Amino acid sequence: MKLSVVVPAFNEERLLPRTLACLHAGLGVLAARGWSAELIVCDNNSTDRTAELARAAGARLVFEAVNQIARARNTGAGAASGDWLLFVDADSLPSVELMRDMLQVIQSGNCVGGGCTVAMPGATNSVRAWVAGWNTLSRIAGWAAGAFLFCDAAAFRALGGFSEKLFASEEIDLSRRLKRVGRFVILHRHPLMTSGRKAELYSWHEHAQFLLRWALSGGRNLRRRDGCWIWYDGRR
Repeated sequence: MKLSVVVPAFNEERLLPRTLACLHAGLGVLAARGWSAELIVCDNNSTDRTAELARAAGARLVFEAVNQIARARNTGAGAASGDWLLFVDADSLPSVELMRDMLQVIQSGNCVGGGCTVAMPGATNSVRAWVAGWNTLSRIAGWAAGAFLFCDAAAFRALGGFSEKLFASEEIDLSRRLKRVGRFVILHRHPLMTSGRKAELYSWHEHAQFLLRWALSGGRNLRRRDGCWIWYDGRR
């Protein structure tokens, strides 16, 4: 069996090296169980040293010119040859223990994919409360955070991958579709350490403005790049 790890990256020279180092350590868990693996970074039209650093870390590099998260993930998956796919964001640090839990679930043979809860070290009390709320919703609804989502490669391709009609929440959309074809799990024993930079870079009223537009538009703003500026305005 083979796992393909796909890391979409846009101007991630500051955080990408540590993410790739964590992934290399985690992939040792698979090797110990007789699995093979490949690490793919999809450079989503970066203007910094993202591509150079990905190559230096031994990752296979692919390129996606259109700056869209769903397209970057799909392009990376299109280059993958694994039986299973794991999508990890470039600002996240999956632990060896989390990788071990994922492999155990996959080897159980009764799931089509899953995700995990998340943690943001050093976050403020208000951000930690928001994260706790998301983790509860994630476990109840069976929605994976885009920072860590794994699935059977054949199921992913049969479903058409991430919806490129969406500029945000494409991971929730895919979670829902995967749940229709099999068991979808949310791991929680070892949360994913991920960056809280969106909480640091954007004020509470900017987040509130986005949520208000989402509510008033019935989610239609997720289908427009300018409606999802928190993901696409380039702040890093």
